[in-house]
Amino acid sequence: MTNTSTQLRWLLVITSLLLIAGFVMPMMTITKFMMVSNSFSIMSGIWQLLQDGQFFIFIIVACFSIVLPLAKISLLFNLLHPNTTHPNQRKKLLQLMHDYGRWAMLDVMVVAILIVTVKLGAIASIQVHSGLYIFGLAVLLIMFITHQVVNMHDKQ
Repeated sequence: MTNTSTQLRWLLVITSLLLIAGFVMPMMTITKFMMVSNSFSIMSGIWQLLQDGQFFIFIIVACFSIVLPLAKISLLFNLLHPNTTHPNQRKKLLQLMHDYGRWAMLDVMVVAILIVTVKLGAIASIQVHSGLYIFGLAVLLIMFITHQVVNMHDKQ
């Protein structure tokens, strides 16, 4: 196991913790009519969609904001695991990572669309909180680690 792989595994552990924190920390507060305020995290927002019967939006947001980032972290841990040495297994995981790569920014796009939608409303304003920045940082770190892992395996 190379030093780079070990460092990337530790960075992936930190990234995983940041992602989980980003799921539960408040991302924004929406104020309607200057007197009604609601704070939302990704988890509370998804839960609210489910409670409101918005099943299609619930599935889209849950998949792109929670399931896909966790799947990518799982793939990265598999690729960085010292026992994943069989070339065919690595090739399959890298291909899966490549196929997933085109969907990598959709989790951020979902949050951005939500913010823009709320900002465009004449009767509502939005205040951004640290959860949004932590979630964004986790997504950026996942992208960085993915790039490093792909480069590392291309050199082998």
